[in-house]
Amino acid sequence: MKVKKVTGDRRRYLPLLLLADEQEDMIDRYIGKGTMYILEHEGVKCECIVTDEGGGILEIKNIATVPEHRGKGYGRIMIEYIAAKYKGPYSVLQAGTGDSPQTIPFYEKCGFVRSHVIKNFFTENYDHPIYECGIKLQDMVIMQRKLNKE
Repeated sequence: MKVKKVTGDRRRYLPLLLLADEQEDMIDRYIGKGTMYILEHEGVKCECIVTDEGGGILEIKNIATVPEHRGKGYGRIMIEYIAAKYKGPYSVLQAGTGDSPQTIPFYEKCGFVRSHVIKNFFTENYDHPIYECGIKLQDMVIMQRKLNKE
C-alpha cells in the first residue's frame, strides 16, 4: 500500500473525484490549487485533494474511495497519512461535508469534531439538489481535527 502525490494530469482521476463532489465545475474551483494524493493497493483505491486555507488550516476538499473498496480502511489511511505529513506546518485539518449519516460518522471516527456550519452551501452553490442517504443536503458542516497536541 502506497500513498503518492499526483503530478501531471489530475483530471484523469475525475471519475473518482466526482464520487465525492458530483458537480464538475465545483471540482474545477480547487483541483488546480490543491495538492492531490492517491492511495494505491493493487490499483488506485482512494484519492484526496488538500488546500492551504491560511491561518494554519489545511482543508480536505475532496476525498473518495472506489465504491467497491469502501469500508476497508482506505479513506482512514489516507486521512492519517495527510495528518502525519502536515502536522508541523498546520495546526488544524478540516473538511466540509453534508450533514449525512454516511459522512459525519466517518469523520468522527477519524478524530474530527463539528466546528461550524455554512448555511445553504449546497443549495446556493450547486445547480441541482444533492442527496446523500436519501437526505437533501442544504448546509455544509465543517469538521475539524487538531494536528498539534496542546
